[in-house]
Amino acid sequence: MLNLQYALAGPPPLVDDLATARALFAQVRQALDARGLDLREPPEEPTSCCGRGCNGCVWEGFYAAANYWLDDAWECLRAA
Repeated sequence: MLNLQYALAGPPPLVDDLATARALFAQVRQALDARGLDLREPPEEPTSCCGRGCNGCVWEGFYAAANYWLDDAWECLRAA
């Protein structure tokens, strides 16, 4: 589990796997809620992957959106 108090001093961790994304989303949402901060929901997990390793796979878009959401969450938490 990430210690957000120390992690906020640097950039958010890069998400490149589903387990990490889920864990970070839960932990960051909890931190936002505890501080009474409002931020849109994190991106939803894709449901349409065909599993063929397509160029521009839906998972690539998901991880890009997840990292963008974490960047915004970090800014929100730092400003609080």
